Amino acid sequence: MTQSAELGKFGEDIAGKFLENIGYKIIDKNFKTKFGEIDIIAKDKNTFVFIEVKTRNSDEYGAPQLAVNNYKKKHLMLSALTFIKKNSLYSDYRFDIIAINNYEIEHIKNAFVFSGYTV
Repeated sequence: MTQSAELGKFGEDIAGKFLENIGYKIIDKNFKTKFGEIDIIAKDKNTFVFIEVKTRNSDEYGAPQLAVNNYKKKHLMLSALTFIKKNSLYSDYRFDIIAINNYEIEHIKNAFVFSGYTV
């Protein structure tokens, strides 16, 4: 496993524990589709939350959440649609980002919304 992959896995583990501690129920991790991967799928009360985790050791490349660009958002939305259709879900949905930088966690709820796609 590369150093980058190890850092990503480490961040996802921290994010999962963080989410559980604030009452989220983890439904799936590393959900893969032909469009990409969703790091964590969880439930926050009655809302399904699709979570992208970005982890950095420093600010050298900017804040971690800035890595979730329009290209990444599109692929997250398409992957979420795949999960929603596969599981025949009828619920509220949202996209969160968990940015981890030097062990500091920033949880950005409703980081972006479905746009251009129908659920």
